[in-house]
Amino acid sequence: MPNELSPEQLEELKSRHIRSFSMRRGHISHAQEKAFEEVFPLYEVPYAEAPLNFEEVFGRKAPVVFEIGCGMGETTAAIAQAHPEVNFLGCEVFVAGVGALSKRIKEMELKNVRIIRHDAVDVIEHMIPPESLDGVHIYFPDPWRKARHHKRRLVAQPFIGKLCTRIRQGGYIHCATDWQNYAEQMLDVLSHEPALQDWKGEGYCPIQGNPLCERPRTKFQARGENLGHGIWDLVYIKR
Repeated sequence: MPNELSPEQLEELKSRHIRSFSMRRGHISHAQEKAFEEVFPLYEVPYAEAPLNFEEVFGRKAPVVFEIGCGMGETTAAIAQAHPEVNFLGCEVFVAGVGALSKRIKEMELKNVRIIRHDAVDVIEHMIPPESLDGVHIYFPDPWRKARHHKRRLVAQPFIGKLCTRIRQGGYIHCATDWQNYAEQMLDVLSHEPALQDWKGEGYCPIQGNPLCERPRTKFQARGENLGHGIWDLVYIKR
């Protein structure tokens, strides 16, 4: 079974910046492990401290949407299938998620998805060229529920400010969470970022009937709703 990250890699990560994800070793199925080892290399974009040429990465020129934290890839694959005219670059650190997404890409015969297995903060800093993204998806990031851990939340400054420099004018950021306190933080951070403006000026926005908020209702979301959790979506446009 592949390791999530080696002890050496963990130490290197700790020495850089605060992580927005917990470096736990989660369960991985045999199918996910097999896909990680055999299928992921077909769609992998290796991490490197050099700007990407998206036309070379995808073999075509098309709008690029960057997804931070693909999870098991259910949402990524569904959106990519619905929008074959768009290139999707997923960023995920955990083996199970990378394996699951790779498996979906192969089974669905998707041509417009690539995956980077690395921390998104580093990827944004070193690999994403300025004003090159047409959209960014941040769906259900780790909410870090305890107050003392809020500093680890991804949707915060200075990260959002840096992320905005990688989005073209008119591009968008779409965030979603099922944790109210985090939703309030997202709203505060995004509404106070000078480079962004609320898409409709209404704060939280519903998914249905909203072309910039389209995403499938995943098992994760359904489970949360069954437990009585609310769902908050926010869409902001780069000025």
